[in-house]
Amino acid sequence: MTLPAAKRRWRGFVIAAVLGLVLLSMLVPLAFLLGLHNSFHSATAYATEKQSSASNGFEVYNQHKSSNSANQSKGDQSTHAEDLIRRLIPTLPKDFNTSALKEVENKTTGTVPGFPVPIDVPKPQHRVDSTRIVGGAAVVTGNMKGVSEESENFCEVKFGSYCLWRQDHKEEMKDHMVKKLKDRLYVARAYYPSIAKLPAHNKLSQELKQNIQEFERVLSETSTDADLPQQMGKRLERMEAVIARAKSFVLDCNNVDKKLRQLVDLTEDEANFHMKQSAFLYQLAVQTVPKSLHCLSMRLAVEYFRSPPPDVEQSMAEKYMNPSLQHFVIFSNNILASSVVINSTVMQSKESENQVFHVLTDGENYFSMKLWFFRNTYKQATVQVLNIEGLNLNDHAKATLSRLSLSEEFRISFHGVDKPSSTRTRTQYMSVFSHSHYVLPEIFHTLKKVVVLDDDIVVQQDLSALWSLDLEGKVNGAVQFCAVRLAQLKKYLGENISDGNSCAWMSGLNIVDLARWRELDLTGTFQRLLQEHLNGGEEPFQAASVRASLLAFQDLVHPLDDTWMLSGLGHDYGLNIEAFNKAAVLHFNGNMKPWIDLGIPKYRGYWKRFLIRENQFMSDCNVNP
Repeated sequence: MTLPAAKRRWRGFVIAAVLGLVLLSMLVPLAFLLGLHNSFHSATAYATEKQSSASNGFEVYNQHKSSNSANQSKGDQSTHAEDLIRRLIPTLPKDFNTSALKEVENKTTGTVPGFPVPIDVPKPQHRVDSTRIVGGAAVVTGNMKGVSEESENFCEVKFGSYCLWRQDHKEEMKDHMVKKLKDRLYVARAYYPSIAKLPAHNKLSQELKQNIQEFERVLSETSTDADLPQQMGKRLERMEAVIARAKSFVLDCNNVDKKLRQLVDLTEDEANFHMKQSAFLYQLAVQTVPKSLHCLSMRLAVEYFRSPPPDVEQSMAEKYMNPSLQHFVIFSNNILASSVVINSTVMQSKESENQVFHVLTDGENYFSMKLWFFRNTYKQATVQVLNIEGLNLNDHAKATLSRLSLSEEFRISFHGVDKPSSTRTRTQYMSVFSHSHYVLPEIFHTLKKVVVLDDDIVVQQDLSALWSLDLEGKVNGAVQFCAVRLAQLKKYLGENISDGNSCAWMSGLNIVDLARWRELDLTGTFQRLLQEHLNGGEEPFQAASVRASLLAFQDLVHPLDDTWMLSGLGHDYGLNIEAFNKAAVLHFNGNMKPWIDLGIPKYRGYWKRFLIRENQFMSDCNVNP
């Protein structure tokens, strides 16, 4: 039967349409596969970079980064690092001086690049450029080996004591075979995308890809030469042969250069991330109470409530307030630290029966401190423990004292005055009174003079001579820190500086005339200055407290001889050991306190010899600094 012409035409259209759909269904997947193949090389390169970037040891040199080398992986990782640091900074004590970074370009001799703003983050350290007297100690020249002056300065200003600790514990480069494998892997990655784009050299492209994958697998499983599989030398030879063949072809050098720069930038970014992470972990370690000390405090507190000591406050009240005796004040929340201060002081004293120590602590450590100092004796000296949060003070004093605050410790970076032409930036740690110190006249209203001791010191000589010292109308007898003068801090302290040539001063060992303090209403002056700085902007309370303290005591500091105190034992590896015997007091200012594992080993012995070891709680908590 013959179909009409119209139906034959309709059947032809249907058949054509079906064939077209079939053909289209074959072409679309094919086009997709071809597109995926064309982008395979760059995708593979990106994946391999990300896999082994954490384990590679490729040496990063100070090169200018190409603006075209920024990639998504680097941006994401850098953002992650910054977010991590931003989250961690509020938990870190006093070390990341961000304002120092903003002004590190300032090369004026003696200029303070960053004002000592104590913020809740880690603290840092230094090497000096010549021998000079600082805080009563001869500080000798020292250079951190293997680090350029520029990078060293930047590291110290940004990360402080972490950089000095890292340099002192730096190990020699080992596992040279692993390093060589990583170097060859980077070169192969740089050439692979360009070789893969040459269709006539698929075999070389496959060999290069296989070698890259093999090296990645090996390096993901080992990081030392000893753990490398056998015949790794032959594999390295094969890789070098493949790289040599790749170099023999005429390639677009810009592509290879771009790829290599991407790899270097990726490594730099990851190295920077790990640097920040390491600095944070270091700061966390130095600012966290060691487990053994926490155990000691808790065990003593439990024992206090289980078997309370007799109350001797009433019977000793007269002695606590007798102005004819030698009164020492210690602000501390560390049992061992305050114990060492008291023990070292009385051991050097010829008349310990005239010494009265007032330990001001917080409610958390009050009961453990009470039991410790009741059960341990310090020759004939008297020890009183006060809970600073439970004192019966007037409203004016309570406004100043909200909680226990130890001496405000901060780091400061400056250019040495010995060599004006030197670009070497020095970083040191200073400490001044905190707001807690400004209630001393109210707490000890019957006393005329007190010696204020920080809890990170060790006394080596008799301090009795301080009580007969004529302060010449001043309020605070302190060791000066003349590497920094108030004129240099004018930008931070404002126009209220009366004598710009005056030196900054250090807490740690201070003889304080409380009668003169009350006469000048120094506490009121501090409160007024503190409020002015707080009202002036969004300044942290600690930073405002430092500024107010420096201004409140200007023209009221009597300089003590430098031999009274040697500072820097908590951050400076380069102190002259010969100066130790001359100093009356050793001050462990800085991050590396002697009661933590990260304390500077060669200085810790001076602190440990005054520990009271014959104590059951010390053994139970494994306290063995």
